[in-house]
Amino acid sequence: MNIIRNLFLTLIGVISGSVWAQEVVKDSVKPKVPVSMQRLSKVDGIIATLGDYTILESDIDKSYLELSSQGISTKEISRCQMMGKLLEEKLYAHQAIQDSIIVKDDEVKSKLDEQISYMVEQLGDMDKVVKYFKKDTEEEFKSELFEIIKNNKLTAEMQRKIINAVEITPEEVRTFFKKIPSAEIPQFGAELEVAQIVVQPKISDEEKQKVIKKLKEIKKEVQEGASFTTKAVLYSQDPGSRAKGGFYKMTRKTPFVKEFKDVAFSLTEGEISEPFETEFGFHIIFIEKIRGQEIDLRHILLMPRVTDESLKEAKEKITMIRKRIQDKELSFAVAASQFSDEKETKNNGGVLINPKTQDTHFELTKMDPSLYSEVSNLKNNEISRVILDEDQKGTKKFKIITVTNRINEHTADYVRDYTKIKDLALKEKQIEAIAKWSSEKINETYIKIFGEYRDCTFTNNWLKK
Repeated sequence: MNIIRNLFLTLIGVISGSVWAQEVVKDSVKPKVPVSMQRLSKVDGIIATLGDYTILESDIDKSYLELSSQGISTKEISRCQMMGKLLEEKLYAHQAIQDSIIVKDDEVKSKLDEQISYMVEQLGDMDKVVKYFKKDTEEEFKSELFEIIKNNKLTAEMQRKIINAVEITPEEVRTFFKKIPSAEIPQFGAELEVAQIVVQPKISDEEKQKVIKKLKEIKKEVQEGASFTTKAVLYSQDPGSRAKGGFYKMTRKTPFVKEFKDVAFSLTEGEISEPFETEFGFHIIFIEKIRGQEIDLRHILLMPRVTDESLKEAKEKITMIRKRIQDKELSFAVAASQFSDEKETKNNGGVLINPKTQDTHFELTKMDPSLYSEVSNLKNNEISRVILDEDQKGTKKFKIITVTNRINEHTADYVRDYTKIKDLALKEKQIEAIAKWSSEKINETYIKIFGEYRDCTFTNNWLKK
């Protein structure tokens, strides 16, 4: 079996939040049966127990729907395989509780709302969802799904705790690479290093004053009795909070921009801020509740309009920059440092960092389609056309792109591809750590499977046949 293919197949399970390999409960280990297990019967629909957890027939149906809601195909996953997955998740959740890992109910509630929305979309309405899962009431269904989601999060946190403790040395990386048979050394696809220059249209003072005036009007109306929540739903341009009436729960460690946090933590309970600016636009904040270092707030974001004149000026500017580079008056890197409006890249010659790998290489076959369409046919140091780009917030900007280096498809080389090889070696070591942990914890945990699921052929035998 190819060592690299094996590694990636196993990683699919780890990345998706569960490991598909199961371990055996030794005959010599006979933990005490939990009290909750002493009332089991086929009628209950209970098909397995692990520690104080039970697995119901309907849990398998929920798991199929949950994977589908994440865009994961379930066509090749049998009910026996899903049972193995659920047993693995329960083992992690069980141990997470033993290790005092905490998952906040607010996180679970947010995920619950997402999944219910998906189920309603798939089945038609909430009554059909409740009926599909054979529950008597919507409340009963939501309560059970809440616990499933909470356990899934406990599972993920437990796995993360195991994986984060794993480190790898250069010597281990070298050993990993040397043990790969020469015929099985992986092939790495063609890669590009890419740089860009970005010019953002300037927002006029007039447009800024318009949104500041609007925010001040909203503040005044709220102070006179209007609902801040309603105003946020109607006017806020923040897609992450608009539907929730602008609501966020925040601590000083929450990853918000500095300006936003500075204003939020300067306010008292019930106070509304004056309009203030961040890179996203202009805001006002209303503090609902202060609980020690945590605050509940609502905010409204308004983004000043970019005028046609500003767009025209920005396009003319980047067209001029492109011409100066082509005329060899400036190098691309110097032009980026002098003219680019993109803070993340301007001081690095405009070079882009791959968000998936955190290096400068973009593999062609894995590149974002919009970027691929612009650079795939560029020769080294050739400059793209002027591109009008619009992000998810609706912010428009112009950019030009160049390919600074092209690496052809090649067999993995230890020196050139050290970062990728190190990543593979680390993942293998993480998988080994998870397998060792699972084996140890299974030996300490009560596990029992009932009914026809005892006839399943698991990857590894949970059954002790």
